Amino acid sequence: MKVVTEEFHFSTSGEIDLVNITREVENFVERADIRNGQVLIFVPGATGAVVAIEDEEGLLEDFRHLLEELIPKGGGYRHDIIDNNAHSHLRATLLGPSLTLPVANGKLIRGIWQKIFFVELDVRPRRRKIILQAIGFGSVMDI
Repeated sequence: MKVVTEEFHFSTSGEIDLVNITREVENFVERADIRNGQVLIFVPGATGAVVAIEDEEGLLEDFRHLLEELIPKGGGYRHDIIDNNAHSHLRATLLGPSLTLPVANGKLIRGIWQKIFFVELDVRPRRRKIILQAIGFGSVMDI
């Protein structure tokens, strides 16, 4: 059994920016040399999230609209007294900071249309960090 951890950084353009990180995760799985196991995708931060969704512009627009409808900006939230981004924190809490996907035969398993996206929920552009952690077996030598 082995555990491999990496992080990568990128910039976002602000509220409800959807950044496709699928390629970075797949490349990490390849570098980690895990044949069978799982990979964790985690954002350390209170206003970001990680989701699996189809990369189709209409659906991504629907997703943005849904977040705005479910947790609207300026909804009279108490946290807005501090920094006016309560809706960002609430949306992030609803979506969650991580995603775990299986790895089999050295490949990340996901649906044919399923992509991995970081969701920027803060009210301004940010520099973000994603932690990737693979755990599993590489070869017979790892047992």
